[in-house]
Amino acid sequence: MKRKVLTACSVVFWLIVWQAAAMLVGKSLLLASPVEVVQRLISLIPRQEFLSGVLFTLSKIMLGFLSGMVTGILFAVLAGRSQFFERLFMPLIATVKAIPVASFTILALIWISSADLSILITFLIAVPVVYSNIYEGIRAFDPKLTVMADVFGIPPFRRFVGIYLSQIMPYFRSAVKLAVGLCWKSGIAAEVIGTPKGSIGRMLYDSKIYLETADLFAWTLVVIVLSLITEKLFLLLVDIAVKRIEKL
Repeated sequence: MKRKVLTACSVVFWLIVWQAAAMLVGKSLLLASPVEVVQRLISLIPRQEFLSGVLFTLSKIMLGFLSGMVTGILFAVLAGRSQFFERLFMPLIATVKAIPVASFTILALIWISSADLSILITFLIAVPVVYSNIYEGIRAFDPKLTVMADVFGIPPFRRFVGIYLSQIMPYFRSAVKLAVGLCWKSGIAAEVIGTPKGSIGRMLYDSKIYLETADLFAWTLVVIVLSLITEKLFLLLVDIAVKRIEKL
């Protein structure tokens, strides 16, 4: 409870700082105030393009994240079981982690349509994050637990759940927490560059072109809220899975 109060106080403090800065600047074109942003957001929500834009961007980014998560897990399992796959994936993962999102995005526009651009970019962002965390979890396995399972004759399913899966879940949770936020940042950046029609990125780009600062802040606030909601939702699912595993 105390932590929630402190968090709320911190949010209020920075909102006051934002409001004071906006009043000091005195030009909403340069810095819209929190009040102006909230008012603009309220006027945007009932519009059809708001819901369609949110659903468009949400579906693309989540598709890229989920496919990247599955691929990252698969690569990590293969690399953890075979040194050949570890060496095979090493340069690929290192390259994907090093190349800037803008370079990926511009290059990807040559191959695919702007409507699917955020799927590819979020996929490429999620894979190395999930791979690195899961691989570290696999490497951290205590071999003595396997020996103990052999001695006590623990069945394969209970061995998988109780030894392997229970140890990998904390690493998977860290991967999800980090990857979701990065996928939203990279996905929106890709949409701003590719400007697919009906996306949040297109709305942000149009706000900048037409100097609608309040709209720019409002859509940014929408992205932050969506990122937080999806992160909390996935973490909740992971925590539920951990509790189920502990009961098995």
